Amino acid sequence: MHTAAEPDTLWQILQREAQVVAAQEPVLASYIHGTILHHQNLVDAISFHLANLLDSSPAPALLLREVFLDALQQDPTIIRRICRDIIACYERDAACDHYLMPLLYFKGFHALQSYRVAHWLWQQDRRMLALHIQSRMSEVFAVDIHPAAVIGGGIMMDHATGVVIGETAVIEDDVSMLHEVTLGGSGIARGCRRHPLIRRGVLLAAGAKVLGPVEIGEGAKIGGGSVVLTDIPPHSTAAGVPARVVGRPAAEQPALDMDQKLGDTSEDG
Repeated sequence: MHTAAEPDTLWQILQREAQVVAAQEPVLASYIHGTILHHQNLVDAISFHLANLLDSSPAPALLLREVFLDALQQDPTIIRRICRDIIACYERDAACDHYLMPLLYFKGFHALQSYRVAHWLWQQDRRMLALHIQSRMSEVFAVDIHPAAVIGGGIMMDHATGVVIGETAVIEDDVSMLHEVTLGGSGIARGCRRHPLIRRGVLLAAGAKVLGPVEIGEGAKIGGGSVVLTDIPPHSTAAGVPARVVGRPAAEQPALDMDQKLGDTSEDG
C-alpha cells in the first residue's frame, strides 16, 4: 500500500504543503488556514471544505458539516478511499504536483467525496438527504452520481465536467475517467441492474458512453467518444460507435498510466 494512503500520514503531507502555500501566496493565506491549517485531521478538514462548497438555504454548511463528520466518523472506509482518491490524482494527473490540489480545487474529487457521504446516507435510509446532496453536487460541480451507485477507492475523475453515473452502476478500485463519461442505464425495470459494471484498472476516455448492464473487463480501455453497448473483455481496447475491440492496452491497468492511444498492440477485434 502507498505510504501516503494512511490518513495520518497524508494529513501530515497536506499540512506541510499548506504551510508552504500560505507563506508563498499571501492572497490565499487566510483560505489555506481556514481550510487546512486550522483543523486537527483530514476528516475535520474535508468535512468543513465540502460542506462550504455545497452550502445552500435548505441545507446550510453548518448542518451539512455535521452530516459529513458523522458519515466519516462512523464509516472509516470512506476516509481511506478519500486518501486513495487523492493519491490517484497526484500519481495519474500530470498537472497535479501537490497532494493538496485535489482537496482544494479538483471538482471531480469534490463530487466523488460528496457522493461517498450521500451513499452512506442512502445506506442509512436517509434517502431524501442523499438525493439533496446529489442534486447540489450536480449544480455545483457539474457531476451527477446517484447515491445508490457503488464506487471503490483510487478513483480519478479528470476535469469531470459532465460525468454521469447511474443508480445501479458499480465501479471497482483504481479506475480513471475523463470529462463527459456516462455510465447510463437501459430499460425501466426496477430492482435489477440497469447500469454498467466497471472492473478494476479500467480507463474511460473523454466522452465515453457505456450504456446498460454491460461489463467492462479488468484493465480495459475505452476510447474517447465511444458508445459501448456490449461487454468488453478484460485487457482490451475498445473504440467506436458502437464500440468494438481494436487492440490491447500496453499496461495491465491502463487507468494508472492514462495513455489515451488506441490499438496499442495492433490487435484487431
